Amino acid sequence: MKRLDGKLALVTGAARGIGAAIARRFAEEGARVLVNDVRAEPAEKLAASVGGEAYAADVSDPDAVRAMFAEVGRRHGRLDVLVNNAGVSGLEGDDARAKRGREIMLRQAAELAAGGPVRTHHDTSLELTDAEWRRMLAIHLDGTFFCTREALRLMADQGSGAIVNMGSIMGTAGGAGAPHYCAAKAGILGLTRAQARELASRGIRVNAIAPGWIDTDMLAPLAEVKPLIALQTPLGRLGDVDDIAWAAVYLASEEARFVTGQVLSPNGGWHMSQ
Repeated sequence: MKRLDGKLALVTGAARGIGAAIARRFAEEGARVLVNDVRAEPAEKLAASVGGEAYAADVSDPDAVRAMFAEVGRRHGRLDVLVNNAGVSGLEGDDARAKRGREIMLRQAAELAAGGPVRTHHDTSLELTDAEWRRMLAIHLDGTFFCTREALRLMADQGSGAIVNMGSIMGTAGGAGAPHYCAAKAGILGLTRAQARELASRGIRVNAIAPGWIDTDMLAPLAEVKPLIALQTPLGRLGDVDDIAWAAVYLASEEARFVTGQVLSPNGGWHMSQ
């Protein structure tokens, strides 16, 4: 069944991980996929594999985003689906911080298992630099807004469209050691609800996905604590990228035509109060 047959969809941060899985599933479901990533070569490689087009742009740069969507407009004159997926963990290239985070999580678990008290502490809020804080919000929250704003210049006159934003359970439940990531994802969820109300009159639906712990390279720095995370998850495992990709297919399809302003959270039961 071609659930996205004839749709033109742009997926940001789509050269790897969840974004790549979404691009592949969209293509299988009949969509023409526009693959965005900050890195041109991986974007081009994935676009070629799904019969789509590559657009290299940094979503945190409003001028680059404006130019990307202007090119989409020149080539196609429309856009049916936008998936705001681009993001970072904040641990990229910082092996020392990743190692310290793993050690803190394991030590806290051991201290709790021994009856407490917890004497090992996350001090991320003390240690984060201004640049690290701003970069996280720029890529996740600013990028989601910038891409949506430009997509609307194409969608507004169509009377239809679907926007899928990538939140996280950390945007609802919170998570020690990642205040900037949690703040960015919480902002995305609030933006989703606000724009869902604003754009309903134009026939444009806006929803979010809030993934749980998904086994991608973004989670690689926490490899040693994956078994602990799986134990904390009622379904007994971490998620895989297709657990999120199929959720995106649903929200982008006509099956979700009465769904807007909602958060769909494939998380294995780790968090249950979306």
